[in-house]
Amino acid sequence: MLSIKLPDKVNYIIDVLTKAGFEAYAVGGCIRDSILGRKPEDWDITTSASPDQVKRLFPKTIDTGIRHGTVTVRVEGEGFEVTTYRIDGVYEDKRHPKEVTFTSDLIEDLKRRDFTINAMAYNEAQGLIDVFGGIGDLEAQRIRCVGNPYDRFNEDALRMMRAVRFGAQLGFVVEEGTKEAITGLAGNLSEISAERIQAEFVKLLLSDHPEEMRTVYETGMSRVFLPEFDRMMETPQNNPFHLYNVGEHSLVALQNIRADKALRLAMLLHDVGKPECKSVDENGIYHFYGHPARGSQMVRAILRRLKFDNETIDRVATLVAWHDDRPALRDVSIRRAIHRVGTGYYPALFEVKRADVMAKSPLKREEKLRYISEYERIYQEILEKRQCLTLQELAVTGNDLIQLGMEPGKEIGEMLQALLKHVLEYPEDNRREILMELAKTRRKPE
Repeated sequence: MLSIKLPDKVNYIIDVLTKAGFEAYAVGGCIRDSILGRKPEDWDITTSASPDQVKRLFPKTIDTGIRHGTVTVRVEGEGFEVTTYRIDGVYEDKRHPKEVTFTSDLIEDLKRRDFTINAMAYNEAQGLIDVFGGIGDLEAQRIRCVGNPYDRFNEDALRMMRAVRFGAQLGFVVEEGTKEAITGLAGNLSEISAERIQAEFVKLLLSDHPEEMRTVYETGMSRVFLPEFDRMMETPQNNPFHLYNVGEHSLVALQNIRADKALRLAMLLHDVGKPECKSVDENGIYHFYGHPARGSQMVRAILRRLKFDNETIDRVATLVAWHDDRPALRDVSIRRAIHRVGTGYYPALFEVKRADVMAKSPLKREEKLRYISEYERIYQEILEKRQCLTLQELAVTGNDLIQLGMEPGKEIGEMLQALLKHVLEYPEDNRREILMELAKTRRKPE
């Protein structure tokens, strides 16, 4: 374990508070990350001083969460949350305490925290305060609740997702008693907002261990917010090209793609349509015809339900729709494919395709990877030649066609599409004079 070094600004805040007769410590995730040698995202301070007393001691403060004892202290333009020791009251919404009681006892404050590794406090005078075994759990690489896990999760149901998410980020395992409590209380997640669940879900997917979605399934949490994944985990793939069931295949695919939100979501859900599209032939082999299109529809519904933004929904749904598309390895076929899919979804689509292949059986794997590489080579060549792929790149516009006497609206739209179709096949014809002549000859007579 590494020694803890507090930033100068944090030490300054602690010094001001202690010189005024109060206790003050850096607390929570910043201490955990410091001990692990990770850079803390932010530094939180806990103190025996009341919010009003904190505000009197510092010239620049913001009432961030004054009802719950939190004041943001500004030091040279940087904000630090300073929170009064507190005891939480009853959690009526499975998320927030109805009221809090301020206390002068640090241990009472640490008792209300979620996990032991987040319930440590430190200042340079007193050293590390670790009354719940956080150091031991860090050494054992274990996520364990402070006190009774049923109590902690009944207070705040989102802590169940946080337990798995911390495990995924740190490479830790969820302690058995904590995991058992999650399994027993997973249904309480239904009382948590989709936005809150989405935030934890995304952090888990972007972690070094996104395959911990398996634990989300095993504990019953996914049944609450992502039941489609449960069906994936329960759908076998009796097919020579597959080693795993649909869900396990997707988890392996997740591990084969970089930590980008849309890419990780696409890999998790690229086969979400398979359970609905399953068929079995006379040899007992499973097939999933039409699953990309069906999956894309389902992805839109799932991500809307989880309150994702429209840009993410469109990106993930499109990658899912075309993940299994295999255009012929000819320039014209690839140009048509790029136009069909959309230029903005490349080269991400190649990453999706490779991750998918790497999660299947070795049968014809090298052949499939060579196909993707050749697809990508032709794509790059098309870009280098600046060949036309969209209406925006066409050498003529609607205004040009109006000069030929065409009426704005349907006629011009159809002609532009016809000219683009021609240019996708004959890219060298993307010149204004050629396209204007083509438009004249193709225009229907009056």
